[in-house]
Amino acid sequence: MPSTSQADATNTHSHGAITDVPGIRVGQAQRVGGGWLTGVSVALPPPGTIGAVDVRGGGPGTHETDALDPSTLVSTVDAVALVGGSAYGLAAAHGVQQWCEENGRGFPVPGGVVPIVPAAAIFDLGRGGDFSLRPDAALGYEAARAAASQTEGAGVDRGNVGAGTGAAIGAGTYKGGVGTASARLGGANAHIAVGALAVVNAAGVPWLAGASLPPSSAGLNTTLVVVATNATLSVAQAKRTATAAHAGMARALNPVHTLADGDTIFTLATNAEELQAPAGMPVAALIELQSAAAEVVRLAILDGIAQAPGVTTPAGELPGWPGSV
Repeated sequence: MPSTSQADATNTHSHGAITDVPGIRVGQAQRVGGGWLTGVSVALPPPGTIGAVDVRGGGPGTHETDALDPSTLVSTVDAVALVGGSAYGLAAAHGVQQWCEENGRGFPVPGGVVPIVPAAAIFDLGRGGDFSLRPDAALGYEAARAAASQTEGAGVDRGNVGAGTGAAIGAGTYKGGVGTASARLGGANAHIAVGALAVVNAAGVPWLAGASLPPSSAGLNTTLVVVATNATLSVAQAKRTATAAHAGMARALNPVHTLADGDTIFTLATNAEELQAPAGMPVAALIELQSAAAEVVRLAILDGIAQAPGVTTPAGELPGWPGSV
């Protein structure tokens, strides 16, 4: 039987975690061994959270991202699923939807609710040894249930866990993984938290390395991020925050947003706190929030690389990035 152990992950977080944003919970599930090396990470926000997305990669695998456009009917998001398995793994989002429906979370319609669960996938097919083993609805349900079981503010497991289980960087040369970080704004907005959850499966490598890049043909790649805040934002403001947060991805990885990447950033705003803007500068607080979003994305990506130890499977070896745990 495949393992669901999180022994290769760690739940310490020197730069904080996305769960430092009140109301945000994270659940993860994975399969390791017997040909498996993949998983699902779910960000579960409180009811009423609004969402947006900005997709920059040239090879995205996504689900329900059109529903997050500021011009569409539904503004709220019930969960975000980050999954392995490339386009096949998007089936895991249906399991997250099932959990949400069973718990009454979703857009009200006659007869019930329709859960809004956007999702995005990384390419990890075959890295465990069997190309046919990828996340399904059952694994998505497991990750959603795990998120709901977390207490508020609980730490987030990092490294080779969830959607980062089969992640790699450097076009499939080194191990990637799940990372997280958080920050608070300053002054009158010290009550505003911003956090990020990243799944790092990039064509690129960290800028700080100064290393030559492996051939880009070695693998298909994606970095997925959820940015969350307790600030009150409109959907359009959340969209602009996702756009600004991509700067953090570009500061962390080289190259980024390539034709072979599916780089995607979701923004969740719980609308629990109002931003306080200085007199005469109504956008200043929003700019500060968006700057913080870019920084926590950068830190979460580097964290995901640093916390991912190397693995060996029947498909070969993925060593940890130099200096990783």
